[in-house]
Amino acid sequence: MASRKNASGNRLDVGWQHGIDVDKNSRKVLCKYCQKIISGGIFRFKQHLACTRKDVESCQQVPENVKQMILGVLVKNLKATEKKRKALQYSGNDVDDDEIKEISSKDKGKRVASGSGSTQTTLNQLLKKDIREEACRQIARFFYTSAIPFNCVKNPEFIKALEMVAKHGPGFKPPSYYDIREKYLKQEVDQTMKLLEEYKLEWKKTGCSIMSDGWTDKKRRCICNFLVNSPKGTVFLSSVDTSNMSKTADKVFEMLDAIVERIGEENVVQVVTDNAANYKAAGQLLMKKRKSLFWTPCAAHCIDLILEDFEKKLEVHQVTIAKGRRITSYIYSRTILTSMLRHFTKGRDLIRPAATRFATAYLTLGCLNDHKIQLMTMFTSNKWNSCRFARIEEGKRIQNCVLDSRFWYDVTICIKAAFPLIKVLRLVDSDEKPAMGFIYKAMDEAKEKIQVNFGSVKKSYIPVWNIVDARWELQLHRPLHAAAYYLNPHYHYNPNFKVNANIKIGLYQCLERMVPNANERCKIDLQLESFKDAKGLFGIDAAKTARDKKTPAQWWDSYGDECPELQRFAIRVLSLTCTSSGCERNWSAFEMVSFFFVFYFKY
Repeated sequence: MASRKNASGNRLDVGWQHGIDVDKNSRKVLCKYCQKIISGGIFRFKQHLACTRKDVESCQQVPENVKQMILGVLVKNLKATEKKRKALQYSGNDVDDDEIKEISSKDKGKRVASGSGSTQTTLNQLLKKDIREEACRQIARFFYTSAIPFNCVKNPEFIKALEMVAKHGPGFKPPSYYDIREKYLKQEVDQTMKLLEEYKLEWKKTGCSIMSDGWTDKKRRCICNFLVNSPKGTVFLSSVDTSNMSKTADKVFEMLDAIVERIGEENVVQVVTDNAANYKAAGQLLMKKRKSLFWTPCAAHCIDLILEDFEKKLEVHQVTIAKGRRITSYIYSRTILTSMLRHFTKGRDLIRPAATRFATAYLTLGCLNDHKIQLMTMFTSNKWNSCRFARIEEGKRIQNCVLDSRFWYDVTICIKAAFPLIKVLRLVDSDEKPAMGFIYKAMDEAKEKIQVNFGSVKKSYIPVWNIVDARWELQLHRPLHAAAYYLNPHYHYNPNFKVNANIKIGLYQCLERMVPNANERCKIDLQLESFKDAKGLFGIDAAKTARDKKTPAQWWDSYGDECPELQRFAIRVLSLTCTSSGCERNWSAFEMVSFFFVFYFKY
């Protein structure tokens, strides 16, 4: 049998020109460049020189020409070994070649890195490193010159597109302007319509909410979006350009009624719009025609209006918010002061974005309060005193405001009134779970928290309560909110659960509209007793444990089988959203395709 090429004493392998064997078996090799001893033989030593990181540390001192030469040898051997392995497999013989032992066929040029799902760089990829760098630069240049947001690289569709191009190989011809504008866009819209069928099945089971949300585009056109929400997600349905339309109650009613007809009245539980007078009147007209659904004002819009009323009707809020805006605008309009602020606040900012303008104002007051000490330190520091702004009149006014204890007391007063409501705003504007079963209790808890914040002093909290009640009791509170509160197991089985006449009236108003069949309503009324007393499946240990673990709708789906009529009613109520504002930010990719298709061709 011929002697092994890499055996001790045999120096045919090119790797021995760059290493010295340190034992008689040649299993340890001393690198001439970094003086490190590499275990595992000459093959692993060559991996060390080529810097492939294949089971061995890379050499940091190897010359670039030696590295490339060794890398080329490894690639050549790898191809020859793979060819030999396929030939032996085809002939049915066992693979027993020394090179095949050194380069295991299971590697196939790459190896899964331990503890991660990524694959180790292959030899071929190392050879193509320069090509990859050039390709990446070209892709980046495309992003820069097209003003494409950088976070688009996180889109899974971008990764898939590059993988398909790589799979095609050289000669790939990109789609033309016409292909993207017409051919493939229409194909995607067709695919969108197919995917919508899955949502339509969910609408029949749980019911759905039609959401109307208006906005203005870059061309100053007034656009009204219509979306459909269910536990499965929010789906963009259509848009209407209302720029040339007088948004009277009758016109809004016609638009809403057409959407209900498109979805199917039997699938729609509520229509959610903002709280403007024309939408409210249109909602009443819709409920008059469509006997089984509700019009519901947007909870987020209502809370936004409450916060707006705080600023308009409470002088301390109006003055304090104006001072807070003056401080932040003065600092952030001057680069030196912005840098100085971040030095004292350790990089944190004073302005916190929020879903609504008025929530932002109060959250900014909260940030000012959180950094009270840092701000006062800044405006009494040597940095400020040596700054030119400390010597001008406006700068002195800002300094006096920050150092005024009365201002900070008023900031606390504003936060005490607004923050309990901002907590409710986060609840209704969240995508984690349908909020219908929680808003009634959340508003009560917000009012109680406001009372506690003001030490139960009536002259302090009653004016705030009156503003809240004017919106909540007179405008936002609806039968659906009461029914959802009653049917929510998270609250219903709580020892502090309270049921008043308004809650029961709301529950039975929902029953009357949503369940037109009198016999079915009677069954539901009887089944409510089983739910109330936790009988049957409602009372088993699993149901008790899951009361605050699952969403209310999921809980009813799991444990309401003994009361099928009540189960269906409860799921439809508890699956509802409470808001329509900002819903467009949650569209999925295929919903956005539909949106752009509508607008690209219509306008």
